[in-house]
Amino acid sequence: MDNRGDDASGAADSLLAPTPVVQPHSSPLAHVVLYQPQIPQNTGNIGRSCVATGSMLWIVQPAAFQIDEKRVRRAGLDYWQHLQWAEVASWQQLRERLPQKRYWYFSRFAKQTIWEADMQAGDVIVFGSETSGLPRTIFQPDGADAVRLPTDPRVRSLNLSATVAVALYEMMRRRDQQSASKPAGS
Repeated sequence: MDNRGDDASGAADSLLAPTPVVQPHSSPLAHVVLYQPQIPQNTGNIGRSCVATGSMLWIVQPAAFQIDEKRVRRAGLDYWQHLQWAEVASWQQLRERLPQKRYWYFSRFAKQTIWEADMQAGDVIVFGSETSGLPRTIFQPDGADAVRLPTDPRVRSLNLSATVAVALYEMMRRRDQQSASKPAGS
């Protein structure tokens, strides 16, 4: 179900029916994919980060909650109505909707750090569920498209919404740096 630009009525529905957002860049900074998310507050916070960075959120079902849950809306605050987002029923459906994109899979088991990966604006960044991560049927930890945030070995994992925020702002930094280095008029 694509939820961009739906015309909904009612206060609760208006929070879930995003309106088009005027962005300085014509396409999303990133396509953020949450694979079967389990914690609604994380999804709400990630939605807010997507609005802040001009990114699109994709939710691969089944999620452990309904998107209209109060906890998702509360975490997304009053930004949720500005969010560009879509739900897809399966991983296969997501791949069909974003066929020509480059994918990056975030996992604490990945060999490559975010600083080594050649992520660019418009790429797809994929995050697994909070408790089980991404299944090995989707990615391989030693693959060139697997990415991790470097952490002290004493830390097992970072909060999902914090990880997504770091990835988005790194992508924004790279995009803006690349734009600044282009000659005027190009």
